[in-house]
Amino acid sequence: MHRQARAYAPGSVTTVFAPGDEPGGGSLGVSVAVEDGVVATVEPADETVIRLDGEATSFEPVERALDRLGVRAVVSLDAGVPVGCGFGASGAATLATALAANEAFVLGEPRGTLVGVAHRAEVAAGTGLGDVFVQSRGGLVWNVGGGIRRARCDARVEYAALGGIATEAVLGDERALARVREAGRATLDRIDPTGAFDALLDRSWAFARRTGLATDPVVEAVARVQRAGGVGTMAMVGETVIATGVEGVLDRETRVTNEGAHVR
Repeated sequence: MHRQARAYAPGSVTTVFAPGDEPGGGSLGVSVAVEDGVVATVEPADETVIRLDGEATSFEPVERALDRLGVRAVVSLDAGVPVGCGFGASGAATLATALAANEAFVLGEPRGTLVGVAHRAEVAAGTGLGDVFVQSRGGLVWNVGGGIRRARCDARVEYAALGGIATEAVLGDERALARVREAGRATLDRIDPTGAFDALLDRSWAFARRTGLATDPVVEAVARVQRAGGVGTMAMVGETVIATGVEGVLDRETRVTNEGAHVR
């Protein structure tokens, strides 16, 4: 029996990452899941239609995930985070869609399979490298070379989305990837993900500057945060600043969430 189903996936912010040497070969990095995320409502249909905040759109990783699951559906995505700004919105949308489709079509796939489907769809579309693993787990998630690890975190954060940087543009630029890979590995060798959250963001900002990805508006926003006594950095990859230790400096606020993606 087919039915309508809904699922939620948190957004995620990667503060440091180092792409693998081979395309699709995985990456190292440190990320947090945030309460603001994406809700996907899936309803079986003869042809796949995707709507983002009510507007019909093409959304390649979501379409790929549905194809991998062998289903067609009308998918309505409600985004609580800015899209294309470093909050893993495409990963959250794809993971939430996979979870909801599994429920709507009574596929009976285990969670690990659905996460894998969403991950492969993201990598194939060039929209992310590992966001869905963070969004599935919640909390603070990292891999500095010894496998994926997770810790609880309840930090309050502020953020400002200043514009979009196409993830696929960075991931498809080998020279940019080489800079990020070098800076990321050097930073991850010195970082302690289990330490103070503000120290993590401080190290992350040094990484962002070294990559050359930080735009002038990002630099200016981080400077405002620092003048107010806080610590900020750039969300990877987006023209977005995330900060802790301040109140009312940036446009929006949320929290790190320890709850992973789930069916509603």
